[in-house]
Amino acid sequence: MPRMDKVVASAREAVADIGDGASLAVGGFGMSGVPTALIAALLEQGATDLETISNNLGVDGFGLGTLLSAGRIRRTIGSYVGNNKEFARQYLAGELELELTPQGTLAERLRAGGAGIPAFFTPAGVGTLVSDGGLPWRYAADGTVAVKSPPKEVREFDGVRYVLERAIAPDYALVHAWKGDRHGNLVYRRSARNFNPDCAAAGRVTIAQVEHLVEPGEIDPDAVHTPGIHVQRVVHVPDAEKPVEFRTVQK
Repeated sequence: MPRMDKVVASAREAVADIGDGASLAVGGFGMSGVPTALIAALLEQGATDLETISNNLGVDGFGLGTLLSAGRIRRTIGSYVGNNKEFARQYLAGELELELTPQGTLAERLRAGGAGIPAFFTPAGVGTLVSDGGLPWRYAADGTVAVKSPPKEVREFDGVRYVLERAIAPDYALVHAWKGDRHGNLVYRRSARNFNPDCAAAGRVTIAQVEHLVEPGEIDPDAVHTPGIHVQRVVHVPDAEKPVEFRTVQK
């Protein structure tokens, strides 16, 4: 019978069993909705040779950028590479493998993984290196391409060509929610919702850090974004770090 009270005492305890070589879907977009406490605990825990799935790898010194700087990420699937100089350096130096994926396709690959759908057809990327293959996944130290993306199946439906994309169902998912209860039901707030629901559903073991921990029944069922069935561990992080990536102020 599944454990109903999913709250664990600390972020350290929540990530303790993540081993070397694990795959992780990590919520967030830029600096919004990033599970920073869980990432910091994983950095301290020491797991290495990780494969991450996320929109981006944070920025230098923040979020997944801390794991990247420590040399703990072997491979990443994502859709945005900007705002992280160490990301660019490692990729071009052949130290990091990158599977660059259109942003909508990345979201759907995670959603499909959570829904138990093994693959799907999409028009995004047809006629480009995304479908034809040849994207540089990893460079060699001399700057040549060591690993290229393979070609994907393309089929025509009603006169339109579509490319087959595989779902993503990683070992773990790390997500940030505004509110959660002891059963693992989660509510995200505004732009912090981003990739978090898709990651939460896709992970075989989903770990959620929540700003506000409430008792079962306190969240209106209609307000739940991620049902507790998808979540295995909940950590209360009332002082979660939430910096602003770009500030625009009036002179």
